Amino acid sequence: QQKNLREREQLEASFRQEVLKTQIEVQDQTLNYISTEIHDNITQVLSFVKLSLAGLVSSADAEKKAKITEVRELVAQTITDLRDLSKSLSFEQISSLGLAKTIEREVERINKSGLLEVRLDREGKEYPLGQQRELVLFRIFQETLNNTLKHAGAKHMKIVLHYQADLFNLTVEDDGAGFSAGMIAQKHGSGLKNIENRASLIGGSASIVSSPHKGCCTKITLNPQKPQLYTDGGTHQNSSS
Repeated sequence: QQKNLREREQLEASFRQEVLKTQIEVQDQTLNYISTEIHDNITQVLSFVKLSLAGLVSSADAEKKAKITEVRELVAQTITDLRDLSKSLSFEQISSLGLAKTIEREVERINKSGLLEVRLDREGKEYPLGQQRELVLFRIFQETLNNTLKHAGAKHMKIVLHYQADLFNLTVEDDGAGFSAGMIAQKHGSGLKNIENRASLIGGSASIVSSPHKGCCTKITLNPQKPQLYTDGGTHQNSSS
């Protein structure tokens, strides 16, 4: 009976890991699709609108010219922002640039938006963690960032990428409203569990420390030498073709 119980627990744990892997792969396929749609369709339509507005300038009076020029500038800025967003959603950017550079570009985008003042620190000698690990770490970072923007009311965020030979830490800290331990279980339990599960897939662990009015600190720790449960069978290549 004990043997059967252990086997059942192992099967259930394996099943949960497979479900989570599938969720990550489906999410990445969806994000790649959205990225392609933004880049290939929406920005093309906006570029046509911008070009059409340019054709109206010659036949307009001075007041209308000024308004048309202002609208063209807004459209141009929207195109730039959408292209930046498209790149942040694409697996190809993470694959080609690596985790640190991709996060750096995301920080630049957020700082440019004025929504939050973000600081990025890099400690130690950088090295690649592997495509699957870096993809999952970036998705965890995006989820943490989105939670901060939506719920925390923070003004500042600090991100630290800490590299050692047998240790890597990703730390994301904000000065937002924070929450109590009880609120973690009640309102943030599923989000925290999701981050913990994602971290475990790549051989790491996650912790979230917060208290009311004292911000929140999310830390992902992993040993790059430790085997990971998440191995990619080629999904990303297929989804981006």
